[in-house]
Amino acid sequence: MTNQKTAVVTGGVRGIGYAIANQLAADGYAVCVLYISPRADVGAIVDGLSVHGQPAMAERCDISDPTDRANALRKILDAWGRVDVLVNNAGIAPRVRADLLETTEESFDEVLNVNLKGSFFFTQAVAKIMIKQTEQNPDADMTPKIINISSVSAYAASINRGEYCISKAGIGMMTALFADRLAEYGIGVYEIRPGIIATDMTEPVRDKYDRLIAQGLTPIKRWGQPQDVADAVSVICGGKLNFSTGEVINVDGGFHLRRL
Repeated sequence: MTNQKTAVVTGGVRGIGYAIANQLAADGYAVCVLYISPRADVGAIVDGLSVHGQPAMAERCDISDPTDRANALRKILDAWGRVDVLVNNAGIAPRVRADLLETTEESFDEVLNVNLKGSFFFTQAVAKIMIKQTEQNPDADMTPKIINISSVSAYAASINRGEYCISKAGIGMMTALFADRLAEYGIGVYEIRPGIIATDMTEPVRDKYDRLIAQGLTPIKRWGQPQDVADAVSVICGGKLNFSTGEVINVDGGFHLRRL
């Protein structure tokens, strides 16, 4: 096993995922980003991460596919022999925003298979690796972390994308369950809930949220940036929250506040 700390970021080639991967590389981690987009410029992504002087790799992985998940983990372990941080960032929105009464089973299954089911079983597999490596190296400085990137949609209803909201609410319980189960092994589990973040996913509704933010939707009157989420991940991985687990960290400009 190498002494190099390593991190795996699902959905790590653009937006929030890439910002997280880049920050972890800057923080001294070898980083593997998992992706599915056929348009991803993998060479440029790896080169961009490598400028920080740490090893980097990118592997195609459909997080909803058990074979893909197993193959990706095998390649990571063959290369580096350990996983210190898992960031579950991979997620999709419905292909078509439809009223709740018109949501199809096909859309529901597709979104939950990636956002929730895939993340759950990938976490399960990585958790077993983390347990094994900490038990085999009890004297090593290991404080593994699992960080789930959720959304304010975990609690804020959007009736034209119900399947997405349900998937993110499920991530909240997934975080609590794994936090409880893994605490005895010194593995911390956290949930980050981004708010309105400037990414490809939110670009189609930019005008709407420009207007709502200006009108006071969030106390901090600006769009969030992917780096805002990456900074929260960096704090967790920096060991500043080692006596906490199962925590929800809101990166939302204060959207979660109830105000009169």
